[in-house]
Parts: sequence; structure tokens; C-alpha cells
Amino acid sequence: MNGQDVPVQVHRSVGNLVSYWRNKMDGLKTITDYVTNLFNIDVSDVCVSKNAIKLIKWVIRRQKTPLESVTVCGVTSSEEELIYILRDCETLSQIEICSFSPRHFRFSEKFRRIDFLDIWYGEWVTLDNLLTMDGIDIILGSSSLSNNDVNVFLEHWLSGGCPRLKLFCARIGTVDILQLLDGLMHNVVFVEDRRYYTSPFGYRRTLSFGYDIQRADGVTATVCKERNENVVIAVWPETTHNYN
Repeated sequence: MNGQDVPVQVHRSVGNLVSYWRNKMDGLKTITDYVTNLFNIDVSDVCVSKNAIKLIKWVIRRQKTPLESVTVCGVTSSEEELIYILRDCETLSQIEICSFSPRHFRFSEKFRRIDFLDIWYGEWVTLDNLLTMDGIDIILGSSSLSNNDVNVFLEHWLSGGCPRLKLFCARIGTVDILQLLDGLMHNVVFVEDRRYYTSPFGYRRTLSFGYDIQRADGVTATVCKERNENVVIAVWPETTHNYN
């Protein structure tokens, strides 16, 4: 491969090729160059764990087409890596952070425009963070947000904040609908029907029961509680653009 003899074997269960390199980073770069040149394509998605910033910057430098999606895995990302991903990393639409954050990590910057933001371990996300987000789908697998925080976010949306939002989902502990809708009950309609949110990012979510709330411009959002103590806000209609 590119003038190098590389040991390769076929993975027994998956069937893909597995190559072996003395330096994994060099190997990854060589394979990326080889495959993209062979098929005349650019890299669209990057999934990284170690050396996240270095690898992402290398991919961005080597091509004219922007990355569509970045996923960060691993046990714990550094503070520098998380700030880069959230503030500086240039992608078209999707960021997924599956790693833990350092203890006491805080993000004091303004979130850049991220269409799809999925943070698995979002205990560090504050209300101030939430109010600066600009996204279509915002998902927090776990968080330290309270019912009152989500109530403030709802009021923010009703006032025109986060205008592109179509889905917000967060696990907040114990969901209390009355606290979530405090001060908004005059604008709430209970909905018994099951509804389906179809995301432009390739998944579908079922909303069983919920409470409709309407913005001044007539746009409606459904607020509901899921069994696993997730709170979900879905804004109708869903976007028709498919980002996949």
C-alpha cells in the first residue's frame, strides 16, 4: 500500500480487512489517502478517540469538502478537545460526543451553529449553555438540568430563541410536568394521540401523550415525559431536508 508491505487479514465475524501498523496514526493516514484516491472521494465522517484534534485538523486540511459529521469516543476527552469540538471544529451538520468530560469541566463560550448535537454525558451542560445553542436536534443523554431550567428554555423558545429547533431531549432526573410548564398553562393543550417525530438525521422518535404549546407565530411544540425520565420537546412540522 503506497509502496509499503502491510500485514492484512480478514476479520472472522465482521468480514472486513484488518491491517497492522507499527504507528496507528501513520497507518490511518495512509489508508485514508489510499482509499480516497482510489475512489476519488473525500472523507465525510470522522470517529476519533485519541489525538482527536490532530486527526480532525489533518482531515480538514487534506480536502476541500467540509466534514459532515464528527463523533468523539473514548473514556474521557480533554478540556482542550471538547472546546475545540464545540467551538472551532468545522463540520457541516453533526457532532456526537460519546466520551466523558474532565471533572469540573465548564464550557463558557457561545456554542457555534451545530445542526445535530448529541452529548451522551452532558452533566456539564448548564442553562446558560442551553440558551446559546443553535441547533435542529439537541440531545443530552444525561444532564444536571432541572425542571426549572427546561421551563426557562421553553420560555426562551416561545420568545423566539433557538429558532431552528425541531427536537430537544434530555434526561433530567425526575420530570415534573407542572414545573416544566409553570407559568405557561394558559397556553397548553393536552394531547392523547401518539405522534412520531422523523428526524432529518436518520431516526424516528415516538411521543406518547404530551402537551402542545404554541408560539406567537403559530408554531407548535409538544412537550412530553418519557418513562426513562427524559423530557422531549418536538417542534412541528419536522424539517423536510434530509441531512444523511
